[in-house]
Amino acid sequence: RQTREQETPPDFFYFSDYERHNAEIAAFHLDRQVKWICIKRKVEILILDFRRVPPVAGRLVNMTREIRDVTRDKKLWRTFFISPANNICFYGECSYYCSTEHALCGKPDQIEGSLAAFLPDLSLAKRKTWRNPWRRSYHKRKKAEWEVDPDYCEEVKQTPPYDSGTRILDIMDMTVFDFLMGNMDRHHYETFEKFGNETFIIHLDNGRGFGKYSHDELSILVPLNQCCRIRKSTYLRLQLLAKEEYKLSLLMKESLLKDKIAPILYQPHLEAMDRRLRIVLKAVSDCIEK
Repeated sequence: RQTREQETPPDFFYFSDYERHNAEIAAFHLDRQVKWICIKRKVEILILDFRRVPPVAGRLVNMTREIRDVTRDKKLWRTFFISPANNICFYGECSYYCSTEHALCGKPDQIEGSLAAFLPDLSLAKRKTWRNPWRRSYHKRKKAEWEVDPDYCEEVKQTPPYDSGTRILDIMDMTVFDFLMGNMDRHHYETFEKFGNETFIIHLDNGRGFGKYSHDELSILVPLNQCCRIRKSTYLRLQLLAKEEYKLSLLMKESLLKDKIAPILYQPHLEAMDRRLRIVLKAVSDCIEK
C-alpha cells in the first residue's frame, strides 16, 4: 500500500497506520546478526543481537497460482476480484481494513510480501500474551497513564512480573528496538508460558515500524527515560553501533541487501536509525548523570 519512499501521512493516528511487509523484514535484520567485511579481515558483527524476532524474508508472490488457486478457505477465496485496472486483488477476513476499499492488488497478480517462520505449534509451546505497561490509549482524545504520570515506572516496578527477574530489562530492550524503527504500535507482547518469568519477550508484529524517516517519535522512549534502566550488554552494543566503522545504518544496509526483494529500506530510513541511536545514547547518558 506504500512505496519505499512514502512516509505515513502526518494526520494518521498510530492505530490507523499501514502494516508494511518491508518493516517486518527490516525488524528481523535489526534484531539479529550480520556478517560484516572490514578492510583486510573478515569479522562477524552483531547488530542488536537480541535474536527475538522469528526469521522473516521477503519474496514475490503469485496471488493467482500460490494463493487463490490453492486455498481451501472458501471465505478467503470469495474476497478475490479483478480491479478496473485488470489486476488481481483480495482483502481476506479481519476486524479492520478488510474490504474492497482496502484490498491488496498485484501487478497484475504479482505482489511483494514478507514470510515469517512458524514458531513452535501452540500445542507444543504455549505462549502467554501480556499487556505492555506502556501501551498507548488507542483513543483519539484520551492519554494513557504513563503519558501524564512521570513516576509511572515506580508503579510498574512494584507489579509482577516486573518486580523480579529481568522482565523490566526486556521491556527496555524492546523500547530501544521500537524507537530505532519508529514503531508506536507495541500494545502487547508474548512469552513462552512454560518458562514463567525466566524467559524472554518475543518481538512479534513489527509491521508499523519504519513509517517516518523525517520524524523521531520521542514518546516511544518514555519507558527508558522514566525507569533509567538498561542492560549493560545492550548499552555497550549501542555504543559500538555508534562508531563509524560499525555504523548501524551501514550494517543494516549490508544485511538487507541479501533479501530477495531488496532494497528493503529507503536510504533516509537508514540514516534516521543513526540519528535515533544518538538520541538513545543521550538518554542513557542523562540517566547516568542523575
